[in-house]
Formats: sequence, C-alpha cells, structure tokens
Amino acid sequence: MRVTDSAGEALPREFFDRPVLEVAPDLLGRTLVRTSPEGVIALRLTEVEAYAGEQDPGSHAYRGRTARNAVMFGPPGHAYVYFTYGMWYCLNLVCREEGRASGVLLRAGEVLSGHEQVRPRRTSARRDAELARGPARLATALDVDRALNGTDVCDPAPRAELRVLRGRPVPRSRVSSGPRTGVSGPGGVHPWRFWVEGDPTVSPYRPHRSRRREALDTGRARS
Repeated sequence: MRVTDSAGEALPREFFDRPVLEVAPDLLGRTLVRTSPEGVIALRLTEVEAYAGEQDPGSHAYRGRTARNAVMFGPPGHAYVYFTYGMWYCLNLVCREEGRASGVLLRAGEVLSGHEQVRPRRTSARRDAELARGPARLATALDVDRALNGTDVCDPAPRAELRVLRGRPVPRSRVSSGPRTGVSGPGGVHPWRFWVEGDPTVSPYRPHRSRRREALDTGRARS
C-alpha cells in the first residue's frame, strides 16, 4: 500500500486514550496494516464494537483483571487478542488510560491490498467483500493470533507487525449503530456496535445463541 499524505501516518496514542464510545465510531475508515514475512496487508475498518471494561457485563474485564485480559488494563493503543471457543482469534484495540480497561472489537473491514495473502486463508469467501466480514474472519485474513497480544498499534515504524493508520475517517452521517452481535443478558442491550452504513463488508447482525450452536456455525463459516 502506498500512501503519500497524512492518511498513511500511524494514529497517535492520544487517539485511543479516550472513552471507548468515542474511539469506536472514530475507528471506521481507518486503515489497519498487518506486516509479516509474507508481506503487507492493508484493511479499511468498516465495523466495530465497543466494550467498556469493568462497568460492562459484556466485557472480558467485567469481573476484573486476569491473566487473559491483562492487556486491556495496560496502556491504550495496544492490541488485545483472545482465543475463543477453542476455534478462532479475535482482535481488539485497547482504550482509556492505563488501569481502566476498555476496548474495541474489530468486526469487519475491506481488504485494500495483500489479497494474494488473504485469499488462501479465506477460501470459503465467494467475493472480496467476505474476506474479512466478521471478527474471526478478519483475524484469520490478517493471520492474527495470540503472538500479537499486547502489540503497540501506534508504532510509527513502517515494518511494525500491526499498526492503525489515520486512513479516511467516515463522516458521522454514514455511521450506524445497534446492539452488539451475540451478546446476551444485561450486556446485550447496549447499541455499541458501529458500522459504515451500506458497506458490503459489514457482517449481518445476529442475536445471542448458545455457545455450542454458535461455535458450530462459525466453524463452518471459517472453513
């Protein structure tokens, strides 16, 4: 990916050092860059979900700090990667000041470059719009796993493994919001999923289902 203006600059840490409900919609249109020995993949973010830490029943940090969620309590602007259902990874970006957990789940995006790396990982995708359509698919497309947990996404180095660039922010008039996908109980009422209205890469909304059923269905979708 070649960028010749400020769109190619890494977002500063101050961007993430804000309340998660400010950061989440502001991430839409930003560029996520994954660099590995295989090459560079650039992805435009089109769908995200906000999780407000210890005050949010839907968050991994709701019951406090653990070995699994420790990165969420660390400095803002780092990646929180978790493994779920014993099947796939999900990528989040940490927000707020150190000691106050919150994060944004990256749910979907448009692959801008690096298709030759992504397609072999996402053989079930019938078209490019489906390559990173859903959080597990996004992580799979970018070859994200727990090795990237804690990565500084504000690193200005061009060869950093994971960075978030300024990209082209989406006007608020094009941003929609609604309930988070698959979240049950008290945490399911918050309209904290944000997406680019009308974008074909946005994943369909699904209410909460049992873990067994969701694991089976998502596993089939990833194959």
